[in-house]
Amino acid sequence: MIREAELKDYHAIYEMGEKLHENYSKKYDLVKLTEQEYFHVLVYEKEKKIIGFLTYSSVLDSTDVLDIFVLPTHRQEKVATSLLDYMITNANPKTTFILEVAVDNLPAINLYQKFGFKVIHTRKKYYGKKDAYVMEREAVNE
Repeated sequence: MIREAELKDYHAIYEMGEKLHENYSKKYDLVKLTEQEYFHVLVYEKEKKIIGFLTYSSVLDSTDVLDIFVLPTHRQEKVATSLLDYMITNANPKTTFILEVAVDNLPAINLYQKFGFKVIHTRKKYYGKKDAYVMEREAVNE
């Protein structure tokens, strides 16, 4: 089940987030951020356990995908696919999505490409010594 995160979920999100970024809990104050209308956290819950999450900020017609994480034991179960699909499906069709991904993270790059994201720029040494692609999914034209 996918839903907006609640206060009771933050501990699990912080634990997973630490696998993404050192000091995740210090970098992101989820209580303060989720008070902001533009910041969102989606969780994927299975058998009453949070197994993945996606954070994004959305202002006007632009959405920045900030973090997406799935527990290693639940990868290949379409959790990330479901989270992205949920976010995109529930967004304004005129929204443009943007994200950064390490150039060597091929599973993530392939996933984003399936959703129509395209590489628009490379940021040198964005992740320490690693480069990152900036990827964009343009708004749906109506």
